[in-house]
Amino acid sequence: MREQDPVERSRNFEEVACGYHPDDAMRESERCLMCPDQPCVSGCPVGIDIPGFIRKIGEKDLRGAYDILTETSLLPAICGRVCPQENQCEGVCTVGESLEPVAIGRLERFVGDAAIREGWVNIPYIEANRFKVGIVGSGPAGMACAADMAKAGCEVTVFEAFHQPGGVLRYGIPDFRLPNAVIDAEIGNLRKLGVRFECNTLVGRLFTIEQMITEMGYDSVFVGVGAGYPTMLGIPGDSLNGVLSANELLTRCNLMRAKEFPNFDTPQPIGKRVAVVGAGNTAMDAMRVCLRLGAEKVYCIYRRSRKEAPARAEEVHHAEQEGVEYHWLTNPVAVLDDGHGNVRGMRCVRMELGEPDESGRRRPVQVADSEFDFEADLIVYAIGTNANPIMGQTSKLELNKWGYIQTDHSLATSMAGVFAGGDIVTGAATVIEAMGAGRKAAASMKAYLGLRDSALPYASGGEKLFGIDTRERNFARVRVA
Repeated sequence: MREQDPVERSRNFEEVACGYHPDDAMRESERCLMCPDQPCVSGCPVGIDIPGFIRKIGEKDLRGAYDILTETSLLPAICGRVCPQENQCEGVCTVGESLEPVAIGRLERFVGDAAIREGWVNIPYIEANRFKVGIVGSGPAGMACAADMAKAGCEVTVFEAFHQPGGVLRYGIPDFRLPNAVIDAEIGNLRKLGVRFECNTLVGRLFTIEQMITEMGYDSVFVGVGAGYPTMLGIPGDSLNGVLSANELLTRCNLMRAKEFPNFDTPQPIGKRVAVVGAGNTAMDAMRVCLRLGAEKVYCIYRRSRKEAPARAEEVHHAEQEGVEYHWLTNPVAVLDDGHGNVRGMRCVRMELGEPDESGRRRPVQVADSEFDFEADLIVYAIGTNANPIMGQTSKLELNKWGYIQTDHSLATSMAGVFAGGDIVTGAATVIEAMGAGRKAAASMKAYLGLRDSALPYASGGEKLFGIDTRERNFARVRVA
């Protein structure tokens, strides 16, 4: 796929990858073997009919490809950009056993972009029912759940704490990877389904989950607030001016428009030498944002080697192209004070890899007498996130030992009628996995409300009562005055 020149793109926030030309997409679609066992479908968390939509591309029927994609995926233009296909569908592609795997993600993006450009949207016939459904959080899990519940005829309201919907897609991923225009287009499709968004609404402060079920009259609630509470290192100097989390940096720049200061009144001071601790996708985003905001030097500090870095290989490569300097096998032990409460650097130690730990990666072990000081005036932590404690503090939802919401196999919580999914249940995961959780929760919510899931075939061959299979029996909800 064509990309912006590294020197040029490191000075702007325009999208790095330029997308496929139609001829490129046609050629790539021809590489698909249309395998009868379809390993790519089983490798996709939501089971997209990948050979089916690629076949339609080869037939130059992009609308048909979009129809197939949207049977299971709500956000093709988004997933095609940010999902780690190399670990999912492309990772098990048969072609990849001997050649480069079929570029499924790029083809998905190509179709999704065509849909946005042409204004395509698939809105089924919706017969309204009397149920009200509340969705807490407008990230990928909440959006997927909202879409399915709206299609089932429910009155759906999505509550978002920030001033614009989109969740982590908007505040956590920079424009050069996922433009806001793409997010706006996909949210626009939700509005066309009848979904209503209530922004600037922090559930747990303005009202509680219990109040939604009782006083506010919601028949069922889905909690998909993600896990955006940052993790700090807990080393000396953590509280100095010039130490912040990647979440804060990205939120200020992406959602609060700090990158356009002073046109927008959200400042984001950037040091001349920025050290980002971590090597995941969020760390790559933070480093590349700092370069675009004017940092002279940006360093990646990671305690393992490049091979163990959790970021997508493409993101590591792009950051390197743009000038990020990597310090592998390096671990911070203290942030150094300039005597006035500001950061002047970090004290680090060298590491070496020992035996594998429970994650399967080799455990980093400190090298004796390897301590050294590292000059920096801004330190950014990108070492993972936790569940925001507000849900546990303001509701009686059962939590697990890590503070995430406890659910059963159907994503039902300990509170009747309340379901949860995405990062607030599993911890940090991918966009498509969060969408899959949202759709799974929606199916459970429909069963709880007594709504028949139109995606399921009618049962046959069983015992009948008045001509109707007994497994198709339903029930009516009765409210006692």
